Amino acid sequence: MDDARAPAEEANPGASSAANPPVPTTTPIGGNNATGPLPLAGLRHGHELPFVAPSSYLRPKLNSRTMSDRSTSLLDKEQMQGLRGIREFLKVRTSYDVLPLSFRLIVLDNDLLIKKSLNILIQNGIVSAPLWDSRNSAFVGLLTSTDYINVIQYYCQFPDEIDQVDQFRLSSLRDIERAIGVEPLENVSVHPMRPLYEACRRMLRTRARRIPLVDIDDETGRETVVSVITQYRILKFIAVNNEKYTMMLKKPVREIGLGTYGDLATATMNDSVLDVIHLMVKYNISAVPIIDKENKVLNVFEAVDVIPCIKGGAYDELSSTVGDAVSRRADDFPGMYSCGEDDRLDSIFDTIRKSRVHRLIVVDDDQCLKGIISLSDILKYVLLFGEEDDTIQTEN
Repeated sequence: MDDARAPAEEANPGASSAANPPVPTTTPIGGNNATGPLPLAGLRHGHELPFVAPSSYLRPKLNSRTMSDRSTSLLDKEQMQGLRGIREFLKVRTSYDVLPLSFRLIVLDNDLLIKKSLNILIQNGIVSAPLWDSRNSAFVGLLTSTDYINVIQYYCQFPDEIDQVDQFRLSSLRDIERAIGVEPLENVSVHPMRPLYEACRRMLRTRARRIPLVDIDDETGRETVVSVITQYRILKFIAVNNEKYTMMLKKPVREIGLGTYGDLATATMNDSVLDVIHLMVKYNISAVPIIDKENKVLNVFEAVDVIPCIKGGAYDELSSTVGDAVSRRADDFPGMYSCGEDDRLDSIFDTIRKSRVHRLIVVDDDQCLKGIISLSDILKYVLLFGEEDDTIQTEN
């Protein structure tokens, strides 16, 4: 299963015209084939990426009965009713239910060279894969972009060992973590027939954005990796099957405190890839907004963008600019989605239902950066708001 990409039939919503008021949707920006507004001045051609400014927001067209006509207490009651409805749904559905009717699963042998694993991920258009110990016939973890960032840190700390880095195998990832002083992530998985609510809580507790489904073979008693589910697929599953309850989440993101604001890590198109990687490590984040000198959002550099930069062990490519790196994205890159602080959670779920959304960049009316809403933020709010146990940390 390609756990990092949505099915091909999921179309991106188009931008609204001036003659028609905006509907609750966003337009992807920053993708090679992004549609919507006119390009910014200085649009580049050829292999470079057309950087497109944020377009329509998630603000739905208001009817005669606006939110201001409704009492706060009624709005709060409806919001909690929607959240409880979603939670009950997650408790009666299993993780297996999230899987599509057909999917592919790529599992990598733990003895594979890290250098070769890069090529496999790129060739198959995925950004993560379960790891398998063939000697012990056991699931041993999940390979993600974070592992490659750790390899880059090792290369930076021990530049004289570049030849050794090329010979590292996936089984060496834990040794690399110890060498650079990184606390290893918990090797988390869930049984596919356990409640989906349990998988969501486990993802939040371990700060994982994806979780493998691991079963036990009845005949051999050995583990079997069934698939991998992501936060995006879980939220899309909620959006598709719980419109009755997601439509009740009408409070704006500003009011419910959704997202991260202030002291945001940012970069420019001329910053090097390595500089941005250092920011990700420092702030423990998976995406860095790219802005201009006026703080207007041009694009976003994601942890998964690191993978093509070191393809074939070309660590010298890390000195190239962020602008060059994002221009190498695949043609089907979904783009970047934006929203405003007054946009509502029901509209965000509507966008997740229609499009491949992995985070939202919060901007003002001048397209200037205000904050970031991650899928972890949304999942945490849906599961924990109003509950006593609200201590789980998330990341962007």
